[in-house]
Amino acid sequence: MSGISYKTALATYPHTQALKDGTVAPRTCRFEFEEVPVIVKAFRRMVRGLEFDVSEMAITTYLTAKSHGKRFTALPVFPMRAFHHGAILYNVKSDIRTPKDLEGKKVGVNRGYTVTTGLWARSILQHEYGVDLKKITWVLSGDEHVAEFQPPPNVIKAEEGRTLEEMLLAGELAAANGIQTTSPDIKPLLPNANTLGLERLRSGGLYPINHTVVVRDDLLAERPDLAADLFDAFVRAKQVYVEKLKRGIAEPSPADQTFAAVMQVTGDPLPYGVAPNRRELEAIIQYSVEQGILRAPLRIEDVFAMGTLDLVG
Repeated sequence: MSGISYKTALATYPHTQALKDGTVAPRTCRFEFEEVPVIVKAFRRMVRGLEFDVSEMAITTYLTAKSHGKRFTALPVFPMRAFHHGAILYNVKSDIRTPKDLEGKKVGVNRGYTVTTGLWARSILQHEYGVDLKKITWVLSGDEHVAEFQPPPNVIKAEEGRTLEEMLLAGELAAANGIQTTSPDIKPLLPNANTLGLERLRSGGLYPINHTVVVRDDLLAERPDLAADLFDAFVRAKQVYVEKLKRGIAEPSPADQTFAAVMQVTGDPLPYGVAPNRRELEAIIQYSVEQGILRAPLRIEDVFAMGTLDLVG
């Protein structure tokens, strides 16, 4: 192994564990991991200060950053995926009963407008339930990782000191996206959400991507072989997990259960590479334009690092 090391921010998932414990490593370099307990904080540090050489990043944060000229590029590696039908929560004591009831109302968004869960949840409202997103006022609980981003005019900030949960319980919001709550009065607007997501997948729907992995552009320029080497390491680490999943995990987590169910549909619960994810990637770009996150579409070939566009794993 080369003596070159790269400061890296990466959450510990079952499919990245082999990278984190050193069982699997790149062939030409090594990762120097900094543990960031709340991985979204690493996204912000990377976007605003290029603090890492290699960093996990929410894919909509990445696309926003790319459109504003940030100096890093993604590998077609997607370490976090999930279904998002359950992300839209409402107060059962309100008069909201269907997604269309949200039109003309205020809906809370956890953190920033460019958060990936929010993008997928809004796309579900629009494309599966016919909701006009422009007829909703989106209320943010935080700011954006990409400071230069300017949201659409129907996006506002929550009042200082207020939480989305208390605003939802008070009837000031019709629904909220991506919040954590213990209130029995707040429930998913779309029941049986995970089952619904899997049903959509079985009928030809999308398998949502949440996160990718980015690398500083100067490092990619210095070492044309770096992107492919890193991609290969992520693939080998993932394969360790997938083999365990195929054999059956004694006490599967909810994520394990979802991945196992996806594997029954697609054959691979965590496909890496542009080709097996092109529909999802094109959808993310399309939805980002529709929702005012991107001003114009980005070409997929411009989004991922040279040397990885034809790789699959």
